[in-house]
Amino acid sequence: MKSLVALALAGAVAFTPAAFAADPPKAATATTAAPAAAPAKSAAAAPAPARLRGEEPPNAQQERMKSCNEKATGKSGDERKKFMSACLSGDAPPKMTQQEKMGYCNKQATGKTGDDRKKFMSSCLSG
Repeated sequence: MKSLVALALAGAVAFTPAAFAADPPKAATATTAAPAAAPAKSAAAAPAPARLRGEEPPNAQQERMKSCNEKATGKSGDERKKFMSACLSGDAPPKMTQQEKMGYCNKQATGKTGDDRKKFMSSCLSG
């Protein structure tokens, strides 16, 4: 009886490494099977999707951030924070003071002269 138990235990120990052996690498199995290698090559030749290459088109929030950032040029500190917060949340931009309107309209009117400039400034400042 002792020899039977010893033999069973020796057999279990002898076959244990085979049970925990690692699977062969997938590359080795793909090269041995010719039909399986052909699809792998064509899949590898296909370009990666745009999102994996970091070329994903910007989403709506990113577009809004870009737009608001462009509109906030010239602002700094608390004024910029307040503007960006309102712009990104979709709220109407805060009302400009007359002085801010004048600066904004002056920037927009560059290149205009004479009556054309007067008309533009009048419509810009009234709106």
